[in-house]
Amino acid sequence: MEQRVSLVTLGVSDLARARAFYEGLGWTTGAAPADDVVFFEAGGMIVALWGRQQLAEDSGVEDGGGWGGITLAYNVRSPAETDAVIEEARAAGGRIAREPAPTFWGGYSGVFVDPDGHPWEVAHNPHWTVRDDGSVSLNG
Repeated sequence: MEQRVSLVTLGVSDLARARAFYEGLGWTTGAAPADDVVFFEAGGMIVALWGRQQLAEDSGVEDGGGWGGITLAYNVRSPAETDAVIEEARAAGGRIAREPAPTFWGGYSGVFVDPDGHPWEVAHNPHWTVRDDGSVSLNG
């Protein structure tokens, strides 16, 4: 297996609400309004929104309804960009779980939570490089 991730699917309780939130962040999709899954191209991979019940059934797991032990991350090129993205999430209706601030590891980050409880860290890591296409490398 190659070392990569192709798709992350977020289980959501209200697909229209979740779609509106991500579109409020400026994300675009080709999905029709009546589609039962929404796909967003996201820097070399795909992020999908799908009904939480359907996702659990398809994945063969029991849905306990709580946090799934995963936090998504969006790396940016500067602390100012971190602030801007957190403000976009706030304006789109996201809950800000951690306001942007310097981190113990020398970076700068904040966290927003989407309407279905999926946390997103928005981080500037001065030790990583975010290329023009949005891809990230650990060593520049």
